[in-house]
Amino acid sequence: MIQDGLLMLGVVLGIAMVLIVLERTTGWKIFRFVPGMVMMYLLMATLNSLGVFGEEDVTREPIAAVKDVALPAMIFLFLFGCDLRKIIRLGPKLLLTMAVASASLFGAMLLVYLVFQAALHEESWKALGALLASWTGGSANMVAVQDILQAPENIFGYALITDTLVYSVWLMAMFSSVAVSDRFNRFTKARTAYLDTSDFGDLEDEKHPITGTSLAVVLFGSVLVSILAIWVSEGLPEYGQAVDSTTWTILIVSVLGLVAAHTPLGRVAGSTEIATLMLFLVIGQIAAGSDFTAITQAPLYLLIGFLVLGIHAVIMVIYAKISRTELFSLAVASTANIGGIASAPVVAGAFNRQLVPVGVLYALIGSFMGTWIGLAAAQVMSML
Repeated sequence: MIQDGLLMLGVVLGIAMVLIVLERTTGWKIFRFVPGMVMMYLLMATLNSLGVFGEEDVTREPIAAVKDVALPAMIFLFLFGCDLRKIIRLGPKLLLTMAVASASLFGAMLLVYLVFQAALHEESWKALGALLASWTGGSANMVAVQDILQAPENIFGYALITDTLVYSVWLMAMFSSVAVSDRFNRFTKARTAYLDTSDFGDLEDEKHPITGTSLAVVLFGSVLVSILAIWVSEGLPEYGQAVDSTTWTILIVSVLGLVAAHTPLGRVAGSTEIATLMLFLVIGQIAAGSDFTAITQAPLYLLIGFLVLGIHAVIMVIYAKISRTELFSLAVASTANIGGIASAPVVAGAFNRQLVPVGVLYALIGSFMGTWIGLAAAQVMSML
């Protein structure tokens, strides 16, 4: 059993390093179905379930302290690419489709929770709020909501497993939808002129090389911003169950990230890479508190996940028929919500490679909004 806090931190970092290297260099097929981040959760939770990590505060404190700084820093960095000027240029139709996709997921989650509430754990609303944050933003939003609401680790584990399995099925469906795109567009009588690719060709940012200078700015700068945000938030008032010092910290770094995105700082190389490393660390810390010996409720959460996406799909089809929206916008908006930055550009590219920037910008909208949508839904569910 590991009882030394620094040794536990070292083990988490070491496992993260191995998984990142294997995922990026080996091309193993397993990573197509089980992403490195999810494998990180499964491995850490398994080790904890086997009693590898001690339960004493002195063992848990070092990695918890590092996570408290890494999480706001990670969110700050992930928002570097969120240039609101480019998002506005998407036009009202594309932005409306993204908004309807997010709203349909929000409403579906509340409806399904209301139906199954009696069969769920009394704090399940926290985990489902975190799940919705992932399905309207991404993994970073999910762990941000989890950090704010502090859902029991076991229940959060169900949400993460649901996120992975249901998302994998949904992503396959989105890729498959390309084959029926023309038929769907005839069904909805879609107008596609506004997707003229000449309007989106300059939305992609120029890639800059990663240097020691850029890494210093990104890593040390984000940690400084995180620490200052934590310090400021400790003096701000709390409101209800969802707005506390952690909420204020996330809000502060989110606003600062959006501001940075409109400056040369937002184009500094390495921000996404460093933020991804921090995400692995945050996931590892959360997973180290999970216990797989109490997984009996996981099938119920999987059912909830599939029902939420089923309702979401029905609403999106109705919206497409009424507004004459083409399948490209629906599929990419849905993927940007549920899959985030890793998959939305890929699905967009499956329809039309020149429209990849639309997928990127859709995902960036989610990266900013996901946390607040998840918190809002959690607040509503807590009152039901």
